[in-house]
Amino acid sequence: MPSHLFADHHHAQPPERGAVDALISQARRLRGSLDAVRREAAAEGHPDEDARLRWQRALCDLAVHHLDDLGGHLDQLREGLPTGPLDGLDEPLSHPAAPPGPDPEAHARGSLLTRVGSAEWNLLTDEASWSEELFGIFGREPADGPLTLDELPSLIFADDQPLVTAMVTDCLVDGKPIDGEFRIVRPDTSVRTVHMVGEPVLDADGSTACMWAVLRDVSELRRSQRAVRETRDSLQRQRHIAQTEHRLAVELQEAVLPPWRGSLRFPHGGPVALDLAARYLPSGSSALVGGDWYDALQLPDGRTLLSAGDLTGHGVTATSGMAMLLGALRGMAVSGQEPGPLMGYLNQLLDTSAQPALGSAVCCRFDPATRRLDWAQAGHPAPLLFRDGRGRALQPPEGVLLGATSGAVYTQRSVQLEPGDLLVLYTDGLVPRRRTPDADSTHEGAERLLALAPRFAAARSAQDSVRIVVEEFGNAEREDDACVLIARIGD
Repeated sequence: MPSHLFADHHHAQPPERGAVDALISQARRLRGSLDAVRREAAAEGHPDEDARLRWQRALCDLAVHHLDDLGGHLDQLREGLPTGPLDGLDEPLSHPAAPPGPDPEAHARGSLLTRVGSAEWNLLTDEASWSEELFGIFGREPADGPLTLDELPSLIFADDQPLVTAMVTDCLVDGKPIDGEFRIVRPDTSVRTVHMVGEPVLDADGSTACMWAVLRDVSELRRSQRAVRETRDSLQRQRHIAQTEHRLAVELQEAVLPPWRGSLRFPHGGPVALDLAARYLPSGSSALVGGDWYDALQLPDGRTLLSAGDLTGHGVTATSGMAMLLGALRGMAVSGQEPGPLMGYLNQLLDTSAQPALGSAVCCRFDPATRRLDWAQAGHPAPLLFRDGRGRALQPPEGVLLGATSGAVYTQRSVQLEPGDLLVLYTDGLVPRRRTPDADSTHEGAERLLALAPRFAAARSAQDSVRIVVEEFGNAEREDDACVLIARIGD
């Protein structure tokens, strides 16, 4: 069995499962050996050895309790942290508590011998006999003498006094063995937990002559068990909170992102139809719901607003901020704002928000009558235009990240589109970020999308084109989520 020092020195890394299994097997073998010793002690019948046998049985009983506790701890160690519905969360749930300061009594409690003491109370003479170790457990000086059974309750925690009274009464009246725990309040006001086992000693006529007991200080063991239990409960509470926040973020995102599929046609007339399709691509960790969005909105004058963007952060904060930003963008677009000034108002909104954040966005306004696309951007990848089997990135107008600076000015550009053109809006999470400082995942994402030009040319619809993008990027181990919006210009 490992020494007491084993429990006081933690490994830098968790032990391997095989090592824990070996400790469990060893603990079970020791448990079996103790049971054998207990049976042998019970079978002994020499009158002169009664006191020694009682001591052996008591120590065996305490050792069995200790091994049972150890077995429970080892089982928990083998199983690992308590599982929950959100196993696999990448983000830490909480910071570990600081280690406790040095305990001046740690050395005294370090030895098993100093944590086990014995006592005998003679009912005929009302005398009591304590071992030196028991004085240490109760915090009494040997010169003060042991406590009688009548005096013992004075040191017992008030809530535990009925339990001790019942155990002692059952032992003295009914001859039942003692086996239970209670708390004591020592003269220095510190509280200790004591496990007591014992039995009555009968005289020749069968009456109880005395009661003896072996007491073990189990305070540190119970404190460790409470810490494990409280940590497990805390983890479960935090997992429940994380699960709730994740569900709210997903529901909010699904409520905001457009549910449309297929072509968007204009009820106000005009020969041009936009074939639209989009897809949200989650991050490698399903727990990280971000603030990416795509959107298409028909405006009152018959033009169409196309947008995509990304707000920093994850969870409810990011999705709620995204919903606010997208709602503001739609409202200002309906009121007739041009893409450039519209970006300026969004920047002002984020800059004065109670929870400042950074965001990138691209906003396009398409006129079906002239097939002209006016657009602006705020630190966002430029739209990609595919025509006749080839693709290129549009030359971006000036525009810094939303929320980066007050009073930023955003310019806009225009491009003439033709029937059959394919316009791709996307966020920069499509390609995993590289570890090297000089890597540019945004540029790599654009290059890989442009390389899909021949496949886009063969696609029959915007939805087919989105499927091509998902085939190319859908299995990537992204650290962030991403969106792609594809618009195909009809005849």
